[in-house]
Amino acid sequence: MPTMEHTCIFIVVMVVLDTLLLLPPTISTLKCSAAAEAVVVDVERSDFPQGFLFGAATSAYQVEGAVLEDGKSLCNWDVFCRIEGAIADATNGYVADDHYHRYKEDIEILHSLGLTAYRFSISWSRVVPRGTFGEVNQLGIQFYNRIIDNLLLRGMEPFVTIHHHDYPQELEDRFGGWLSPLMQEEFIHFAETCFKHFSDRVKNWMTINEPNMYAQLGYERGVYPPARCSPPFGQCAAGNSDVEPLIAVHNMLLAHAKAAKLYRDKFKSKIDSGISLSVAALMYVPLTEDEKDKEAASRALAFTVAWVLDPLVFGDYPPEMKRYHGSELPIFSPEEKLLLKDSLDYIGINHYGTLYASDCLYCADSICRNSEGNRAIQGFVCSSPYRNGIPIGDKTGQSYFYVVPSGMERIVDYVKGRYNNKPMYITENGYSSPLDEYDNYHHDVKRIHFHKSYLAYLARAISIVAFAGTARMFVDTSFGH
Repeated sequence: MPTMEHTCIFIVVMVVLDTLLLLPPTISTLKCSAAAEAVVVDVERSDFPQGFLFGAATSAYQVEGAVLEDGKSLCNWDVFCRIEGAIADATNGYVADDHYHRYKEDIEILHSLGLTAYRFSISWSRVVPRGTFGEVNQLGIQFYNRIIDNLLLRGMEPFVTIHHHDYPQELEDRFGGWLSPLMQEEFIHFAETCFKHFSDRVKNWMTINEPNMYAQLGYERGVYPPARCSPPFGQCAAGNSDVEPLIAVHNMLLAHAKAAKLYRDKFKSKIDSGISLSVAALMYVPLTEDEKDKEAASRALAFTVAWVLDPLVFGDYPPEMKRYHGSELPIFSPEEKLLLKDSLDYIGINHYGTLYASDCLYCADSICRNSEGNRAIQGFVCSSPYRNGIPIGDKTGQSYFYVVPSGMERIVDYVKGRYNNKPMYITENGYSSPLDEYDNYHHDVKRIHFHKSYLAYLARAISIVAFAGTARMFVDTSFGH
């Protein structure tokens, strides 16, 4: 189960990469040894191209607090946190980091670190508390205006995520949130409100954060709101883990495409602006050298990363998903395919770790056949951080995030190859501390090593493929007051 502490301890990295030289993606077995992950950790600023921009990133519910202040309505997370057992330590975001009241102090901290950009999300329930069923909350608009203006005053560039998993609970109660096509129109209303009030100063937009991860945790495993799932993934009051994640992502993709068209038609400046979304992108490597495990690793990437990005670049779902899902996979109309295709100005990647992948299609082992991975929604892939009892990397505070710095280079290569050198942002990357490290923040050696190692592999990727153009990187300390 998630804990509210865990949501506020990531050091997040965001990088924009424009590429010149294409390398095709490669998937090979990762050698789990100290030598395999050895990296020179004294990475320098000069290892990155000129214009490489460091900044910070947060999300509204994780930092703002002020749960019902100044006209904000209850959001889905406010309600979810009230459910007994939903959050492991029973905490919530009612106060969080109190960013709503301490944003000036937080921005000054960012500025004092020499950061020149800040990626933040806008609380849907603070700006349009009842969606299309109510009015725009001008006090919410004023709050985000103050953030944007304070950033610009200090020479920091605002990067805005419109929807980072929180929305008015009323939309869930009325029609089921992202399981309904009505949510697309609600999102367009929210996005247009943001564009109208902020696009004169905000040039970089992310429509939705991690549609794939939100669908997995909210509709497959039921550990995020709206807490829907079915066996073997969980014991929720309602839900269908094999189908509902597909429906939710389908609606989010169409919502993004409609918002992108609206932005480009009415609000996009002629230069130096863009719109995208971010995708959760774990790296997967074969458990063994067997060709079936290599195919499984490739399939795992298709069922997670390409699930979101293929429609937004090519106009339709990945062929790997079509092959195994059949009629369960929603279908885009010809008009929707045109709307979706090339609806990204760049690609946003959230990368936190690497897992082993093994094949479940031809697995003779009874444990494998009966596992969660032996289902279409998982791509018939069993994923694990262990091989022969040995972890793929150091453990973090999240059960599925393990420290594998080389995964950064691998995921960049995969995305770059599959999507023909489309500009890429590393929108998140960070270290979640295990519980036994909570009292050691003044000597945060593991987090420091994590960032140096991942940055070194990113610098290596840039060097190898001769990256050029603008590079931007956002490092987020998430304001632990």
